[in-house]
Amino acid sequence: MHTSLLANNQSPINQIAQWYFDQWLCHAENSSLEKSRAYVAQYSSPLGAPLMVLIRDGERLVGAAQLKIREMNIYPQYEHWLGGVYIDAAYRHSGYAKILVKEVITQARRATIKSLYLQTEDLSGGLYFTLGFTAIEQVRYNAKEVLVMKLELLVPEKS
Repeated sequence: MHTSLLANNQSPINQIAQWYFDQWLCHAENSSLEKSRAYVAQYSSPLGAPLMVLIRDGERLVGAAQLKIREMNIYPQYEHWLGGVYIDAAYRHSGYAKILVKEVITQARRATIKSLYLQTEDLSGGLYFTLGFTAIEQVRYNAKEVLVMKLELLVPEKS
């Protein structure tokens, strides 16, 4: 398995757009697969947000995650977010999500981001808790109960 950036190879955009559309966007008002493609394509920064990390098993794309800017409009003060963490159903519960999230954290550190936020429907914090994220608050957002979490990143000193 290996990770890479969407910025370095945009050929998976259609696959990721389909995943995101099926998982989250198909029920959104005025949503379409074409809008999902445009949404995914914007995550092509090579450093800093908006950035997308991909994970593969050999040549097969098995997941994606984003380094985003201001995901939840009720928290305009929180700038950088981890989001869109998706693992193909056949590869779930195999450690791929952990690798993917760790790589997004690494990319955030490379971009000298100091704090990273996320929202999860897993109110225990699940994987994110094990990776050092701490709960900020539980809120109802877009008709779902979510836990908002934060990770303080230790930015390496520049030499």
